[in-house]
This record gives sequence, structure tokens and C-alpha cells, in this order.
Amino acid sequence: MATQISNAFIAQYEAEVKHLYQRQGSVLRGTVRVKDGVVGSSTTFQKIGKGTASVKARAGVITPMNQDHTALTCTLSDFYAGDWVDKLDEAKTNIDERMAIAQGGAWALGRKTDDQIITELGNTTQSAANWTVTSQAAIRNSAITFITSLLANDVPNDGNIFCLVGAKTWGFLMTVDEFKRADYVTDMNLPYVAGAPVMTFKRWMNANWCVHTGISGAGTSTATLLAYHKQSIGYATGAVAGNVAATDGGSAVGADITWHGDRAAYFVNHWMSGGAKLIDDTGVIKGSVDETAALPTS
Repeated sequence: MATQISNAFIAQYEAEVKHLYQRQGSVLRGTVRVKDGVVGSSTTFQKIGKGTASVKARAGVITPMNQDHTALTCTLSDFYAGDWVDKLDEAKTNIDERMAIAQGGAWALGRKTDDQIITELGNTTQSAANWTVTSQAAIRNSAITFITSLLANDVPNDGNIFCLVGAKTWGFLMTVDEFKRADYVTDMNLPYVAGAPVMTFKRWMNANWCVHTGISGAGTSTATLLAYHKQSIGYATGAVAGNVAATDGGSAVGADITWHGDRAAYFVNHWMSGGAKLIDDTGVIKGSVDETAALPTS
């Protein structure tokens, strides 16, 4: 039985890992500012302050806005997701097996990306009142207060606000008519119409709501709630050198397959270098909810 894997197989495998990471592995990567291909252990995200318009006299000198420019350092950490695989030659002719192996590493790195983003979001000093979930009206009002507390910080209401809640909190929201009924949303936001894509986020109050199992305190009396604008947090990934997946100028993830004769197995390794950085504290808000409470009936 052959113990060599063709270069074509390796190239295809690395490409699959990259695509899986970007499309399925991380839920939150597309909801933040992203900087790929960083060379070195850190990079910077720029925070630009508000400007103020002014008048000028005829033929007079325009007063500069003098917007603040702050360079925020984002430090990258290295992560690996590897495992031993016996008889990997079977995957050469079985696309499902190859995809299953690729998924394991790509999704592990994707979860780590989300963990870093959620941890950094949790560093915000902005907080909202804890949710009250004793009735459907109370849940609706709590959600409205949550969003408006963020908007009160002058955060743009441009469709780029994202809200992360736990599974039980999602259940609370599903008791609210305005959140679940077709009467309040267009068919573009319904998951069960013909041709609808698989939905990760649900649009409500012009914000994108997502159930995420990675937020802290899930299932407890102090489950965390997070809302943020896309421009308020960044995620950076290091350049991956020496593999086919990096031909785009710096892929977020890398992969390597190495034969070990003493184990009669291949070691399939995946890696990335990444870091999250809170850019604008006023663009993130944190709250909590008692997820041990029962779902209201009215």
C-alpha cells in the first residue's frame, strides 16, 4: 500500500481547509474588520475620531477638523490543530473522508477565532441594563433597550450591528411576535421559503442577531449578551508561508501532511496566527440575562 500522497491531493486539501475556515469554521470573522497576511507578531488598527464641520469667511482659511488618529496594536498568537490519521491513502479516492478530515482542523481554528473575538468584545466598558424575561413584552422591551443603548453612543444604524446571544436567550426572543412572525419581516429574512440560504443571522431592528454557544455564562443566571458594530473590533491573521493555500498573498490558515513511518500514519496539521483587538469601546455593549428562567407563556 502506498505511503506517499500526491502533490495534487495536498494542494486540494489545503485549499479545502482554507475555504472551510472562511465559510463555516468562524461565524464571526465576517462581522469584524479583518486584516489578513500580517508579517510579524503584531499589527495595528487605526481609530479615527469624529470631525466637526465649520464655516469660513469668503476667501478665508478653512479650519482643519483635526480628527484624532490612534494606532491600536493587535498582537497575534499562534494556534495549531493537528491529529494522527492512519491509512490516509484511503482519502485519496474518497472525497468525503478528505473533507471530514479537513473540517476537523478548519473548524477548530474557526472556533478559536470566534473565542478571541468574543473575549475581546467582553473587554468593553459599555454596559446595558440586564434583560427582564418575565413576559414577551418584557423581552421585547429589553431587546429594544439593548439596541438603543448602543445607538445612543452615536453608532451608525447602517445594518452592520451584530448581536450575540445564547441558545436559551434565542428561545426567549422566539416568543416575541415581532422577532418570529412573517408579518414583521420580509421574505428575504425567512429561513423556510424556497431557495432561501442557510441563515446564521436574523435581521431584526436593523441589527443582525445570532445564537452563539461561545459566549460566557450560557445556561446560567448571568449569561452574557453582546452587541457591536463591525467597525468597532478588528481581527488580524498572519501570513501563511510555504503552502499552496497561501498563493492569494497570505491565507488565514495553513495545512501540512507528513508521513511518519514509525507510526504507519500521517500527522495532519493545521495552523494559524491570529489576534482580535477592540478598536472603539463605544461601539460595543454588554449585558446579561437569566437563562435559568422559564420561557414566558404570554
